[in-house]
Amino acid sequence: NTMETSMSEIQIISQQAVTEIVINRPEKKNALTREMYKTMGDAIIEADASEACKVVVIRANGDIFCAGNEISGFANHGKEPHLAETVGFMKALTNCKKPVIAEVSGLAVGIGTTMLLHCDLVYCATGTRFVLPFINLGLVPEYASSYIIPRMAGRRRASEWLMLGEPFSAQDASDFGLVTKIVEPDALRDTVSEVANKLAAKPKFALLQTKALLNNEAEDIQQHMDYELDIFIEAMGTDAAQEAFDAFLHKRPINPEKFK
Repeated sequence: NTMETSMSEIQIISQQAVTEIVINRPEKKNALTREMYKTMGDAIIEADASEACKVVVIRANGDIFCAGNEISGFANHGKEPHLAETVGFMKALTNCKKPVIAEVSGLAVGIGTTMLLHCDLVYCATGTRFVLPFINLGLVPEYASSYIIPRMAGRRRASEWLMLGEPFSAQDASDFGLVTKIVEPDALRDTVSEVANKLAAKPKFALLQTKALLNNEAEDIQQHMDYELDIFIEAMGTDAAQEAFDAFLHKRPINPEKFK
């Protein structure tokens, strides 16, 4: 019994015990809008509440997993950013009791990478690149990445990824614990389906309780996420961030005088 709801830019495909959330805005590099965050957050909450669902898969159509936030949707708010839908999605994913698998290929930028920190298993295609470019927009890390990455990859690697904000490879992501496994591109979808089906076949009580037991830093992560968000919102109001957004929207170089 396959049920398919297409909110066009986010597709939700429920098949037996597996719910797939598919980012479907390839013509815009799968950049996320407020509406897309809302649809994804609602889908996760629904999957979590569903008796039938045992596993959630997050993947994308097209050759880029996610280019991050749709900048134009965030740039125009100045001192009053509207982050409710983004935060709603983040909390839904963080609090999801069902195991979540991510399938990543091409490029994962910003939230495209930080959301992976809250998934249980992450499979990426060879050649995938990851980038946490917040600093280059005058912003700070988000989604508890400044809490999780140092614990996962060590402080040196975390400093490199978050202070320089330069892309890193699938191999780096795998070596430092961000991805479970690197897979050949043409085997990626089948690998993820196979893993999803294996998880779906596990005894439900044991599966959900194992995830719950592994989530033993949930309180600290939640607290850090809120703390980071306050600083993120403050950063959005700085001259440097406003300059970065304006330069991005008008496709012009950043004025170094304003980017300090």
